[in-house]
Amino acid sequence: MRQQLTKFFASRRGVILVGAIIGILAAWLQKFGNPPNMGICVACFERDIAGALGLHRVAVVQYIRPEIIGFVLGALVAALLFREFKARTGSAPIVRFILGVFAMIGALAFLGCPWRAILRLAGGDLNAISGLTGLAVGIAIGVQFLKSGFNLGRTQKTYPAAGWILPVFMIGLLLLLIFQVQFSENGAIFFSTTGPGSMHASLLISLGTGLIIGFLAQRTRFCTMGALRDVILMRDTHLLSGVVALFVMALIMNLILGQTKLGFAAQPVAHSSHLWNFLGMTLAGLAFALAGGCPGRQLFLAGEGDGDSAIFVIGMITGAGFAHNFNLAGTPDKMVAGILQVGGVTTAGMVAVVLGLIVCLTFGFTMREK
Repeated sequence: MRQQLTKFFASRRGVILVGAIIGILAAWLQKFGNPPNMGICVACFERDIAGALGLHRVAVVQYIRPEIIGFVLGALVAALLFREFKARTGSAPIVRFILGVFAMIGALAFLGCPWRAILRLAGGDLNAISGLTGLAVGIAIGVQFLKSGFNLGRTQKTYPAAGWILPVFMIGLLLLLIFQVQFSENGAIFFSTTGPGSMHASLLISLGTGLIIGFLAQRTRFCTMGALRDVILMRDTHLLSGVVALFVMALIMNLILGQTKLGFAAQPVAHSSHLWNFLGMTLAGLAFALAGGCPGRQLFLAGEGDGDSAIFVIGMITGAGFAHNFNLAGTPDKMVAGILQVGGVTTAGMVAVVLGLIVCLTFGFTMREK
């Protein structure tokens, strides 16, 4: 039975099914209370966790998102059941941390991770096109570095306890969410009362969805960055078929549930500054490619014992703190008295994105075997 399931999930049919399930569940999460066009967004949800822990103090984006916890723990369960839990670490940890920081800065300049870019487009937000274009460009640049020998070094087997660190951390977050511990007056843990952080499905629905996706994605190696990388590098569309299925099913479900708003202006938690949508996701895509996986894939790998991916995840959460404490994140468009006020990225945010591109390109050029 285990071999049959492994064979199915490794097939194109398996990855298409999983992509379709993710698209359906993401649309339903929005229906059950998650923010519009944000049924699932790894970057946004990790930003909310950073806010809940007090790593930033932007009151409208603070909540311990159960989906992130479920991604890690679902992948952990799958890895244990299929005997794929392998504690390993040691591959350029400080570089992976910095890549995680800049990946988050780029994603928050755009206001979304690759999954949310797809879901935004499925909800009719045409601003996602510039973001997805930037993502593809960033990954394509990363692929050229991979082809010329870019390598973060060999990962080594380590003590099992090291592989359990991030899963145990996620269990700790779950306990904090359930009991809503208050450590001091006006102190963490913080929970938004307004804005996107206050919008969420129930704990059981969110956690259950995360567990399902984490389990299935671990089995299929689902990864948006990997999908584009494989097409560019090997003309292999196996993972891409799953990503397309995610978009198609999310689009269909949004149409059925009445969650579609076609256009550019005043889209939910989005801005129409196309240049910085493009450049932000170029930075994110390049960081994902150099680190070896999109933010969702990094969570799934961490769940199966990969300490290097755990470092990248911690880097992204830290990056969210930097992005909001230093006003680097994008600002959504909004309507004021019937007049559109276009959001975008602050000057500091623009500098951070450009700096991130310089740092990632430096890594790419200087960490090659050829």
